Amino acid sequence: MEEVDFTPFGYSTGLYENFNIPELIISGLPNGLTNELINNYAEKFKYNEIPLNIKIESLTTRFPVYFIEINNESLTEYALSSFRFYENSEFKYLQLIFPDLNGYFPNESEYDYDQKIFK
Repeated sequence: MEEVDFTPFGYSTGLYENFNIPELIISGLPNGLTNELINNYAEKFKYNEIPLNIKIESLTTRFPVYFIEINNESLTEYALSSFRFYENSEFKYLQLIFPDLNGYFPNESEYDYDQKIFK
C-alpha cells in the first residue's frame, strides 16, 4: 500500500561508474515506468554526452522528457544505495522531468502533477 502524501520515486546506482553517465532519479511515476525510463536512459546515453534542459522525444513513446542537474546533497534521504555504493568517490545525479497528463511541464503555470523537483 502506498503511504498517504508520499510521492513515489526511483533511482539508478552504478551508471556513473559503469557507463560514465550521471545517475538518474525519477519522482512521481510508478515503479515499472520508472525502471523502463532508467533502462532506456542507460542504453541511449551510455558513454555519451547527455543534453540538459532540452526536451527529448525518443526516451519513451509515451511522452517527452528532459534532464536537469541536481546537487547530490538534496538526495541524501532518497538515494541511500548510491551513497553507500560510491562511499567517498565522486558521482553525479540528474533528474528526469516529465509532463503532466495534459502535456505541461513543471515550469509551466498549467502544470498539475505530483512530481518532486530536487534542486
